Amino acid sequence: MTTSLATAVVPGFDRLEELVPGERGVGIRNVPATLAAFDHHFPRHPILPGVLLLESMATLAKAVAGDAADWRLAGVRGVRFKHFVGPGDQVRITVEVIGRTEDSTEDSTDVRATAEVEGRVVAAARVLTFARAEKPWEGTA
Repeated sequence: MTTSLATAVVPGFDRLEELVPGERGVGIRNVPATLAAFDHHFPRHPILPGVLLLESMATLAKAVAGDAADWRLAGVRGVRFKHFVGPGDQVRITVEVIGRTEDSTEDSTDVRATAEVEGRVVAAARVLTFARAEKPWEGTA
């Protein structure tokens, strides 16, 4: 069952190309030159901080996993940052569910994520693990 992209909203993304709950999602994030992070990271050679790229992967992964408010990032394994992302780049993020655990003691989802700029992989996460939050979680991912 594919979610209607017209009604799907994922914060931080400019466009969703695909969203299949429980399976996969593809989103586009434009990186504007006016992003506040570029003021300090690094003024003469602005680079999108890797943690912001990882946060975008996690945000899309939570939307793919289900009701985004119910999940919290519990683990990150095998993250590689291969190339810089700068102002004006358009990042295409793809996430795929690779495992799910649903039982009375634990409810978790594992996803694989990649980020590309112009067809070139700039970052990849082998596994992002999300656990069902029992109470509202404060934070960004």
